[in-house]
Amino acid sequence: MSYDAEATRRRIFAAATAEFAAHGLAGARIERIASAARANKQAIYLYFGGKEKLFGEVVRCKVDEICHGADLRPGDFAEGVGRLFDWYRDHPELVRLVLWEALEGRGEVQGEAERREDYRARVREIQATGVVRARPGAEGTRVAQDRIFTVLGLVAWNFAVPQLRRLVLDEDDDDVALARRRASVVEAARALAEAGIFT
Repeated sequence: MSYDAEATRRRIFAAATAEFAAHGLAGARIERIASAARANKQAIYLYFGGKEKLFGEVVRCKVDEICHGADLRPGDFAEGVGRLFDWYRDHPELVRLVLWEALEGRGEVQGEAERREDYRARVREIQATGVVRARPGAEGTRVAQDRIFTVLGLVAWNFAVPQLRRLVLDEDDDDVALARRRASVVEAARALAEAGIFT
């Protein structure tokens, strides 16, 4: 049987995503990642260059997934925000990863220039497709950035603080609480769209 480098790389990436989401950068262990990936530690260093670079790559790729998976369209903006909510629910590792990055990164972001440019491109796309009403130019871009960040906060906060969600909503059943929150977030997105802030 021949060695499949790409399959090994994918296994390492999946194992690292779970390990970093659970333990953060400082608490993650290369040995556990290698064991879960059925790979040797040298493969991790070969493909990713070490724990810090692997963490940065995992965060970048997971954020990229949400940027390209968030299907926000002018015609069904509120439903698109609902799909974004569902994506966060189905991928709880994303919120944990970016929280670990904030807690442990001391303000530094690996690949910051590339990630900024990815966000700029996404904002330009959202402006061009008419999802956000904003004038052309630098001022309009700032408005679009602020509005998109508001939507991300409206969705992500539900998953960043599950204990507060349970306490504030007074719901012991997480599924019921999430269903309530999803309906509320979609309703808020619809109100924003109807007010002409989005679409």
